[in-house]
Amino acid sequence: MPGYPCPSTPTVYRYIDRGLLDISNIDLPMKLKRRRNKRHHSHGGHALHRKNLGSSIEQRPKEVEDRAAPLHWEGDLVKGVRRKNQTALMTLTERTTRFEVVIKIPDYRASTCQRLLQKEIDQHPDWFKTITFDTDMTKIKNCQIYFAHPYSPWERGTNENCNGLLRQFFPKGKSMKDKTATYVQQATNAINHKHRRILYLFIT
Repeated sequence: MPGYPCPSTPTVYRYIDRGLLDISNIDLPMKLKRRRNKRHHSHGGHALHRKNLGSSIEQRPKEVEDRAAPLHWEGDLVKGVRRKNQTALMTLTERTTRFEVVIKIPDYRASTCQRLLQKEIDQHPDWFKTITFDTDMTKIKNCQIYFAHPYSPWERGTNENCNGLLRQFFPKGKSMKDKTATYVQQATNAINHKHRRILYLFIT
């Protein structure tokens, strides 16, 4: 805006890397392009993706790809009102059993998402071997994080399907602020009930 100081592009990027702004590296294709140009395309786009965001989905072990073993998850954010500092849901879907975990988060800043995901992993250390996201979770410990390609929701199809079911309880454009923890859990239970047959077939 006229009359206001404007930070430089590198300063804005540093703020994003520190989780101080409401977006992450994966939302900035031009940032990735700038770094790729500096490297003269020597390693290709996928290597660059890993450099900025962690391990690419292409590096996932075979047991994750073919769903041969449990404890490998897909994750995403489900937003009601798409405005800054709005309540949202972090959804985690186990790829083999389709078991769903839903965490209500007060806002969807990168720092908030990483803090609450880390809390969930620390509370259930035996549940999580890997999680595949398309958002910035590079600071997570004690769980291998893989990143889907930008704008490729089909690479997390299991989670996307569950998110669609969740929309029955949390419509787009509606604030989630007043939804209680009990309501969130009831919605989660309803989704897991739909997948109970898959759970039964897996454990028997």
